[in-house]
Amino acid sequence: MTAVGSTRHRLSRVLVGLLILLAIVAIAAFAAFKCSPWPSVLIIRREFSRDGIDGNAALSHRVPPGIRTQAAIQYNANDPNALLDIYRPVALDGHALPVVFWIHGGGYIAGSRMEMANYARILAAGGYAVVAVDYPLAPEHPYPVPVVALNHALTFLSDNAAQLHLDRNRFILAGDSAGAQLAAQIALLVSSPVYARAMGIHPGIARSQLLGTVLFCGPYDGRVIVSEASSSKLARTFIWSYFGSLNPPVSMLDAFSIVPHVTPEFPASFISVGNIDVLAPQSYALADALRHQGVHVETLFYPASHTPALDHEYQFDLALPESNEALKQTQAFLLGLTAHKSGQ
Repeated sequence: MTAVGSTRHRLSRVLVGLLILLAIVAIAAFAAFKCSPWPSVLIIRREFSRDGIDGNAALSHRVPPGIRTQAAIQYNANDPNALLDIYRPVALDGHALPVVFWIHGGGYIAGSRMEMANYARILAAGGYAVVAVDYPLAPEHPYPVPVVALNHALTFLSDNAAQLHLDRNRFILAGDSAGAQLAAQIALLVSSPVYARAMGIHPGIARSQLLGTVLFCGPYDGRVIVSEASSSKLARTFIWSYFGSLNPPVSMLDAFSIVPHVTPEFPASFISVGNIDVLAPQSYALADALRHQGVHVETLFYPASHTPALDHEYQFDLALPESNEALKQTQAFLLGLTAHKSGQ
């Protein structure tokens, strides 16, 4: 064999080896995505974290002066990651303020309390102690671990209200996206003894302490979310991670769902969602169910034809007039809830 032929033969063997290696890597990657939610979770966490950091930074110019932060308060002595931050006006230091307990979104697999910092500061300027809370994320901590942890955080805040200068008789549960569902589920625990017994969770606060909920862009129907997982890789990852299966038991989905369990004791609620958000029908259904039970509900919904189109989590983009209107109505709702009841 000539030197040229030998070289060609070696190159061919190298190319064949590289192709085989690439094929093995591709098959392994395909198998990893098919056999575990983790590859998708890691990608989503990175993207969501970047968006959350950027979104928080975009609100920095809207933060009013004079807001104090009590950072990294540990609400569970057994979990060093069970942390919350409290934002409050300096001018009201020493006053027991109503508590807006805000649960961040992120599809149960991503997000952080720190991504809520500037929005929390904006709300706090109205005279509130706004609590931004971290909770255990899936898939490491599947359902219902986050519910239990957040309920524990409420107990901590209520028990330590005097030390933290909180009005333990004025709690508002709030959240966005997955955080809205979690806020609504905890409101169910507090407002429905039947539901709390079925969940096996003792409510972190009493019904008399809960004034209302503020819910943005949440998923409130487990069966609908599972049905959409077949056409949405994102929904598939959320379901697989949070419930531990792509086909969770019906009993689990029923407990997760809010609409079937609301009673007349569910607190007054403000509900909003973007007009092209895929979760919009679930906000509409929750508002209808609450009204059917005689619960006071205020909504901010935009018609399908509205322009600009408002997508998921539209409320955080305060460059939009519609998002500013959502903030204005949220502030008015909070004021209406807290003005008539005060004191510890």
